Order: sequence, then structure tokens, then C-alpha cells
Amino acid sequence: MKNTPIDSETVTKVLSESNISSLGKTNIRDIVRIVNLIEDKTGERFFRMEMGVPGLNTSRIGVDAEIDALEREVASNYPMIEGVTELKEETSRFIKNFMNIDIDPKLCVPTVGSLQSSMAAFMTAGRSVASKDTVLLIDPGFPVHKQQLQVLGIKYDCFDVYRFRGDKLLEKLESHLSAGNISCILYSNPNNPSWICFSERELEIIGDLANKYDVIVLEDLAYFCMDFRKDLSVPGEPPFQVTVANYTSNYILLLSSSKAFSYAGQRTGVMIISGKLYCRNYPDLLRFYSSDLFGYAMVYGSLYSLSAGTNHSSQYGLAAMLKAASDGKLDFLAEVREYEERARIMKKMFVENGFSIVYDMDEDVPVGDGFYFTVAYPGYTGGELLERLLYYGISAISLEITGSLRKEGIRACVSQISLERMPMLGKRLKMFNDHHHIQ
Repeated sequence: MKNTPIDSETVTKVLSESNISSLGKTNIRDIVRIVNLIEDKTGERFFRMEMGVPGLNTSRIGVDAEIDALEREVASNYPMIEGVTELKEETSRFIKNFMNIDIDPKLCVPTVGSLQSSMAAFMTAGRSVASKDTVLLIDPGFPVHKQQLQVLGIKYDCFDVYRFRGDKLLEKLESHLSAGNISCILYSNPNNPSWICFSERELEIIGDLANKYDVIVLEDLAYFCMDFRKDLSVPGEPPFQVTVANYTSNYILLLSSSKAFSYAGQRTGVMIISGKLYCRNYPDLLRFYSSDLFGYAMVYGSLYSLSAGTNHSSQYGLAAMLKAASDGKLDFLAEVREYEERARIMKKMFVENGFSIVYDMDEDVPVGDGFYFTVAYPGYTGGELLERLLYYGISAISLEITGSLRKEGIRACVSQISLERMPMLGKRLKMFNDHHHIQ
């Protein structure tokens, strides 16, 4: 190795002792552990792009509401499994104001973050019909969803959507659904890791096929309204966050507070189940639950088994932020729009130093700037690139673990790179390119 910003002997030793055969197949938490070790041993601060954690402060509206709830001694009481009334009602208002979807408050159920929502959804939807024993994941996606299915012993199928955008999605999806074994479909929109966003036409295709083949759609809205190419910030006025809920009643929406509201530490999300699905009877659910009513099995079967309720005080904090957003008193998107600026600057730096954007187009327009972006460097696989970048104090994850077919790429998260540190990142990238550029 040439003279690098991070001591090369230390990096090499940590990697050697990590017992990891391939960084390209290493999960996010292991990357975090490796980088923490290198930082501890060298005293050098990395540019941490491997983990999607918020890099902004939580609104005081939410913090103050949670403090007030704690002072009212809610911490000494178990929360109801179906959630506190305030959060259920404000979620219903919020969904109407920012998605233009009418939803009964009883169908809005708090969860311990979106990951508990997906776990419970897999447990329930994935077992609702005995002959439908497989979940379809539209990749690239969040690696932990596959881990959840493996833990549950539920089979899954998947495909990289990048070559099947627009009308091409119809044929590709139908090739999977026509087999008759798919219980539910999961995707994120905006997408983690590529930041592509499904169009109305693509969501219509998904919804129509969900109706045709009677499958449940799990729409992961972890980055709610964060396609900054459109102004989605005005409550009750178009444009709205696009959703498959406009095209099918076979849906579950997974709403997160972690990114849009920078409330990640409180692990509080909301699962929103369509009214028709909530009230539907699936006799095969009786194999696992005391009721064949989908909503009852979800709430009092799956969610009760997983946590017996969601953090009590944080439900009031999230409810207050949702209320303020619906009332027009909290522009939650203005709070997080800095991610767009960070991504714009960082992508420019990478490209100027020999990198290319992997998922670069959203159908026929350039992909937007947001929480994530994807890059590659000539001559390196994602795993090889990850390893090389560690010597320059830069960390990320390989696209290989996201279900992407673009194994040369890595995913970069902008949330932990402040604007003040951008010049130093540019210097690190220039040094990397100087050392690795092929003449």
C-alpha cells in the first residue's frame, strides 16, 4: 500500500483478525464493528457511510411531547398493543394530508420501528395462504429483510428491478406471480440503497397484479416524502407521496419515524393496514393464530408475540410531530432537506475522482439526490473497493448484500457526513484516485 491517511498496517491487521472472508458479503453491523476497531486503534475519524442513521436533530416538538408523557408517568404503564389513541388518530390525519389516502385510525398500529412492522407482516401475510409460501422482494433492498425471512423459515424470491422499469415491470412481476406461490411483495419507495423511486405507472402495475393474483403488497416508506425532486411538504395539497394504496386494497404501509423525523433512537413506527385486508378472513391463519381474521392475527398474534406493545412515551412524541406536520406547524421535509445537498456535493466529488454512479437513472430521468447513492470504481468489485477505501478512512457497504446484480458497486449513506467535513472527504477521494487511477 502507498502512504494512506489511515495506518495501513493497522487496517490490514484488523481485517485479518476479523475472520471475514469477503467484505462484499459482510453485513452492515460487521462493517460498523470493523470500522469502530480501526478508529479506536488509530484515533482517526472515518467518513462513515455504511449505516443509515439520522444525522440531524429531532424536532423539539417531539422531544417536549415525550418529556411531558414521561412526567405524566406513562413509563410505569404498559401501552396498549394496538397503540395510544393520539398516535392512531394523528397517523390517520397524516396519511390523508401527505398521501391523500383515507384510513381509519384503528388500522394504524404502532410498531417498534419499521423492522418490527416487516417482521410481523412476514409472519402474518407470509402464512395467510398455505399454498403461498414465498415472499417476493423487489431488489435492491435492505439486507435485513432477507435475514428476517431466513429467521422465520419463510422462502423468498427476488429480482433486481433496475432493468425492469416502467412497462417492463409488468412482464417481470407477472413471471413471478403467475407461479401462484407468492404471498406478498415488499419494496421500498424511495429505494434503499439505490434511491430510485417508483412512478405512478409502476405502482399501478404492482397494484393491478396484486389484485389479479391476490397477493399482499408491503410498501416500505422508511424515507417518507424524501424524493426531493418534488415539493411534497404542503399538507392536504398535491403532489402527494405516491403509493400503491391508490391501486389495490391488498396493502400494508410501513411508516418509519427514523429518517423523516430523525427519531431513530426511539424505535417507533406505524403499520397501516388497509380496511379490507384488516377485516379479511384467512382460514389458513388458524395454523398459527387463534383467529383467522387478518387484523386480529397481526395485532394480537404477531405483534403481541414480538413486543407486547411499542415504547409508551415515544408514541406521544411521534403523535405530536405528526400533528404539527398536518397542522402546517412543522415542515418536516425542510428539516431533512440537507440530505439532498449533502448527496449532491458528495456525488460530484466521487465522479470528479474517477467513480461512476451505479444506479444513475430513474426510468428516463436522473436519480434524485437524497439519503443514499451508489458508486463504483473501475476494475474493482464492491468488496474490493470497500477494502481499499478503508485505508483512506471511508466506509460503506457492498451492493452485493442488497440483492443488486451490480456487484461492482457500493452504497454510500450521506447522513453522517456533515457539510463542514466535505472538503476533507474530497481530499481523501483525490488521494484514492491518485493512487488507483489506471493510466
